[in-house]
Amino acid sequence: MRVAIAGAGAVGRSIAGELLENGHEVLLVDKAPTAISVERVPQAEWLLADACEITSLDEAALQRCNVVIAATGDDKVNLVVSLLAKTEYGVPRVVARVNNPKNEWLFNESWGVDVAVSTPRLMSALVEEAVSVGDLVRLLRFSHGDANLVELTLPADSSVAGTQISEISWPEDTSLVTIIRGNRVLTPHGEETSSRPAADLRS
Repeated sequence: MRVAIAGAGAVGRSIAGELLENGHEVLLVDKAPTAISVERVPQAEWLLADACEITSLDEAALQRCNVVIAATGDDKVNLVVSLLAKTEYGVPRVVARVNNPKNEWLFNESWGVDVAVSTPRLMSALVEEAVSVGDLVRLLRFSHGDANLVELTLPADSSVAGTQISEISWPEDTSLVTIIRGNRVLTPHGEETSSRPAADLRS
């Protein structure tokens, strides 16, 4: 899979390193000469260019990318990159970083964003996860279909404790994707039960 990342700062380089380790082809794009640190991610392709310029994206051959990640520290840049990637180059998957939570409402399919990742929201979700039992914690918002990935930590006295997954009445349009018990991540099956205290259900 070919992935282009706009923004070669600490976040962009970290994402690039993870993707390269998983066998993907990565292009890092940044307009700041000081951000071009080939020695930090030598396996990646590097392009010194403004990702908001069509000529730069042409040079990056964005039409050959399966995924574009807008990972700069500027929300305006991330929105422009996302919109161009989706509308001008037909990139199938666009992921955008949200720096200011107040701008989160903009990061949707209207701007070409398939998945918006809000660092402040993720941080707050992790804090809430550490202290909340019985409350829903939103981990991630998906633009298409107005879907959310949420986590619920069941208290020990939960009414569904010991109940098989197939017997639980889930809210409409809810899909259980995983169960976390201690350090174990379980794929939910109909016969699986939520019997353990403080089990995490993600849907």
